[in-house]
Amino acid sequence: MTLHLVRHGRPAMTPGVPAATWDLDPTAYDDVWALRSSGLLPSRAAWFTSPEPKAVQTAQLLSDAEVGVLDDLREHERTGEWVDDFVGAVRRAFEHPDVAALDGWEPLDACRERVVAAVRRVLDVHGSDDVVLVGHGTAWTLVVADLTGEPPDLERWAGLAMPDLLVVDV
Repeated sequence: MTLHLVRHGRPAMTPGVPAATWDLDPTAYDDVWALRSSGLLPSRAAWFTSPEPKAVQTAQLLSDAEVGVLDDLREHERTGEWVDDFVGAVRRAFEHPDVAALDGWEPLDACRERVVAAVRRVLDVHGSDDVVLVGHGTAWTLVVADLTGEPPDLERWAGLAMPDLLVVDV
């Protein structure tokens, strides 16, 4: 089985509006369609997505297949004010995963428990089928670390494009 973890396309970012509610930026559609036509995604797979609009919209552009929406695939929860040093804040979250990096952020350990458990349930149900999950960079960084037994790769996280694809043989 191969797990394809797709990071959503570029969102329409709006300061003051929670990132979990952002839509996919219409100017990002071409990038998503390029991934669809790249041949990197399996022609047959079970598809699931995070419930966040940017992820759902990315999944809808990537596949004509039925795509299940799984609440537990949502990104590391980050409510509160706009963060100018977002990369630094996420790095702090990885350095101290048991505490919230900022007010309104969930501890990264809570995100890991939620997302990894959801991915493992999907993998258990789909046995030897390929699986495509559409979601988020931080969540996928935690999943890859769990499935490979390696520490989270923050350089890979920082270099993820929108959209991007991580592939893990399970």
